[in-house]
Amino acid sequence: MKIAVVGAGAMGSLFGALLTEAQNQVGLYDIWPEHVHAVNERGLRIEREGTTRIVQIHATTDPKEIGRAELVIIFVKSTQTEPAAETARELSAPQGWVMTLQNGMGNADIISEFIEPARILAGTTAHGATMLGPGNIRHAGAGTTTIGVWARSEQGFERARYFAEFFTRAGIQTDAVEDVHRVVWNKLLINVGINAITALTGITNGQVLDLESTREISRNAVEEAITVARASGIDVDEDAVDHMFKVAKATAVNRSSMGQDVDRKRQTEILAINGYIVREADKLGLKVPVNRTLTALVETLQFHYS
Repeated sequence: MKIAVVGAGAMGSLFGALLTEAQNQVGLYDIWPEHVHAVNERGLRIEREGTTRIVQIHATTDPKEIGRAELVIIFVKSTQTEPAAETARELSAPQGWVMTLQNGMGNADIISEFIEPARILAGTTAHGATMLGPGNIRHAGAGTTTIGVWARSEQGFERARYFAEFFTRAGIQTDAVEDVHRVVWNKLLINVGINAITALTGITNGQVLDLESTREISRNAVEEAITVARASGIDVDEDAVDHMFKVAKATAVNRSSMGQDVDRKRQTEILAINGYIVREADKLGLKVPVNRTLTALVETLQFHYS
């Protein structure tokens, strides 16, 4: 299959490499010239559990070099979703599919302004990857990827199953679901409870659990988000708070992606995570003071990067 990856950061590069190793024709598109040059000159170096392998894969800063693809995967930060969706429209074959496995909410809705929702696959992945430098990533952990078609239909579910089986054969364990909106919301609840707190305090995911006062902030943020989800007709998991704490424990030594963005003084995805909860709450007339405060504090922090 011919596949284009828009956004060749750690996760985009990882998925591109895994799909290349499964004998697919993959092109990576990114605006970071040093990374593109390193991948083309030396191959993509992937570190995993003390070993390193090199995958030869084509990367470019010009999407026209890739051409039309049967599947376009968007892996940019949520702040770059709109231009990435424009690029995906250029790269997608007339009956091609566009997939987003990005963090946060609202990405698939933005993409649907450029691609018909019946051709959009959305979902989440438990794979973890870190960018170590140009042409060099660390595959930090593997887990299940879950996908579904953004516009729910019986035909869409069958297509999601096709891609789930295709990804699984490529070594990316993937499940298809009929209601991917619920899946994306449940992932959002995890990010709501961990990311902003770790970004603001400089702590790791696991350290969210160290103090009752920190756990209370995290719990309240998630409970507010659950109220918003249910008012929006989304049947999120009953044990969402406990699950979020379990994820924090399981990823204890990690810095959240938002924490890493703050460390590098980059714009964060706060508006697609806690900020999304604030916007949806405002539409519904609900109060979400914890999420509103976390959002405002992260925005203040990144506004004053020196």
